[in-house]
Amino acid sequence: MSDTSANQQPRADGPHATMTHAEAHRIAAGIVSQMTLDEKIGQLNYTAPAIERLGIPEYNYWNEALHGVARAGVATVFPQAIAMAAMFDRDAMERVGQVIATEGRAKYNAFAAHNDRDIYKGLTFWSPNVNIFRDPRWGRGQETYGEDPYLTGQLAVSFIHGVQGEGRGRYLEAAACAKHFAVHSGPEASRHEFDAKVSRKDLVETYLPAFRACAEQGDVEAFMTAYNSVNGQPAAVNQELMQHFLYGQWHFQGHVVSDFMALEDVHENHKYTKDAAETMALAIRNGVDLCAGRIPDDATRHAIERGLLTEGDVTRAVEALFASRVRLGLFADDCEYDHIGPDANDTAEHRALSRALARKSFVLLKNNGILPLDEHQLSSIAVVGPNADNVKAILGNYFGTPSHKSTILDGIERRFQERPEVRVIYALGCGLFKDHAESGLARANERETEAIVAAEQADVVIAVLGLDPTIEGEQGDAGNSLGAGDKDTLSLPTPQKRLLEKLLDTGKPVVLLLAAGSALSLDGLEERDNLAAIMQVWYGGGCMGQAVADVLFGDESPSGKLPVTFYHSVDELPPFTDYAMKDRTYRYMTAPALYPFGYGLTYGDVRVHDAHAIIDHDRPRTVHITLTATNQGERATDDVVQVYVHDDTSPLAVPNPQLREFRRVHLEPSQSAELEFTLGPDCFTVVTQEGDIVDGGDRFTVWAGTSQPDARSAQLLGTTPTAMTVEF
Repeated sequence: MSDTSANQQPRADGPHATMTHAEAHRIAAGIVSQMTLDEKIGQLNYTAPAIERLGIPEYNYWNEALHGVARAGVATVFPQAIAMAAMFDRDAMERVGQVIATEGRAKYNAFAAHNDRDIYKGLTFWSPNVNIFRDPRWGRGQETYGEDPYLTGQLAVSFIHGVQGEGRGRYLEAAACAKHFAVHSGPEASRHEFDAKVSRKDLVETYLPAFRACAEQGDVEAFMTAYNSVNGQPAAVNQELMQHFLYGQWHFQGHVVSDFMALEDVHENHKYTKDAAETMALAIRNGVDLCAGRIPDDATRHAIERGLLTEGDVTRAVEALFASRVRLGLFADDCEYDHIGPDANDTAEHRALSRALARKSFVLLKNNGILPLDEHQLSSIAVVGPNADNVKAILGNYFGTPSHKSTILDGIERRFQERPEVRVIYALGCGLFKDHAESGLARANERETEAIVAAEQADVVIAVLGLDPTIEGEQGDAGNSLGAGDKDTLSLPTPQKRLLEKLLDTGKPVVLLLAAGSALSLDGLEERDNLAAIMQVWYGGGCMGQAVADVLFGDESPSGKLPVTFYHSVDELPPFTDYAMKDRTYRYMTAPALYPFGYGLTYGDVRVHDAHAIIDHDRPRTVHITLTATNQGERATDDVVQVYVHDDTSPLAVPNPQLREFRRVHLEPSQSAELEFTLGPDCFTVVTQEGDIVDGGDRFTVWAGTSQPDARSAQLLGTTPTAMTVEF
């Protein structure tokens, strides 16, 4: 290459000064200036071809890493994104991102050395998914960080920092991508032509804050557009989303990629443009740089020939793409990550981290005192249910291949492998979803009877029920009753509900473990006395089974909090296709939840007290919260201190108190910790009907505790957060 090559790049100041966007764009401009128009057009596709005369290798931008490097062989598989959200832990999310970056580099270096530059082999990871999980029927909600814009944004920013490693060196270790921009959360079956109608207030108040955080706080390297339209204009060519918000208000400096074949949807399904040339012209002019799809190169050439697009527009897009590759050090001979070898992938340390995070993610919904189980008082344990030994139920979707797979049955059996006096009795019990259709009535009855016999022999029954990614997930990956990955009910599948009822009818104590990526309802069975404990274990990653055993038998306390509301039934919800936030999520709902957002029990008893709100008179609308958290229980535990704010005077306020800060804390029995939180001006704003963010009222209530300040949480926990009044 010429003297504009990255090999001649001057070093940024200091050993940890990451290359700026401005510097990367200058270098990229020099590289792109040497390309012909046809060469530039070729680089607009996610399968970017090599330009041999310039020494540029081919590059495939498509890679995935929601909870570990996915679809490229063996890698550490962390708990699914929704499970990690339940940790309410910024530091843990950053550590996950760091592991993903290191394992991604290890794979990239190894594959590139063999000139394997195929899909899932690059360093541009199309993660995280920061869509708001507004409706529990959405199959892909498992990929998100839940229903709250603030929690989602905070966890995403930490994940992005971990993946990209800005400050760790001159180059990015990997590149993250915030998706799917925007107003995207089902239904899966119609996503390619669906038009999400959303008010300006809901757009700015709920659907955009996490994306804004990714751009402004996370400096995320890429954005991915959604399939659907937003208020009549496809997201992939949406001028307001990209020009007004992304590039305008948020000053985004990375590149934008369409979701796979979302650009084809613009003319083929949304019918918004007449043909591919019009689509490509509109997309590039509005800020899309990379086409993930199959629109032929000649569509871009036709757009130029027809005067819809200029070569300068194409040049701008390609420079944005190459700036990202420059920041990754892909044209440099001094990249500090080039030395990372295959031995950095799937290490024992990384697997131990996955196991530790799984333990932190489990949400204990009910416990009559049976947990933790005293293994020395048990002679037999029945492990029953279709998810007890289901590998799919530990992996979730968009997963890598764990070298060590531990199902829940495996984890419990390992626990007692050196204690043969304790019997672990396994029975499938039923099929996951369509037991009768798949196996016939006789086989279904045989499975149920086998499970009842196992329960009758046992001191305690561990029932492992729920869903897996064959039921809930992305269109094309899951095949449930709707054929697209969404749910039509919150109830357990019929054969599982019937099995649970029969297990409870034995009179034996039942500990229910729910493996799922979304909210479920037990249709009142949660009130049965011998349903002694319920724990949401999500899709817990490669080490899930061992982590479950750790928690069941008291090696560690469960400490996850729900990042989504568990409703009683879909009857409480607006239609799935209604994107208005009224009556959705904890911030807007009026009915009491089955299990509320922010709720989760532990084996300890953490109480927040001596909470005070102090107005900072040197900084406008800023409040410092000081408090003490004390574990009054007899067991050590983590817990999550949560701070909620409600505007008491503005008619524009979100109806219910909303999360504004949180911190995970570990406390031994009788131990206390003094914590301080700072609530800045953003915590005291409201959004107008026109979508403007303005100062709220002059009186607010602030709560600090281990849950949100709702009546249902107080009922379940037996404690309420401390309330404080703030007046400006």
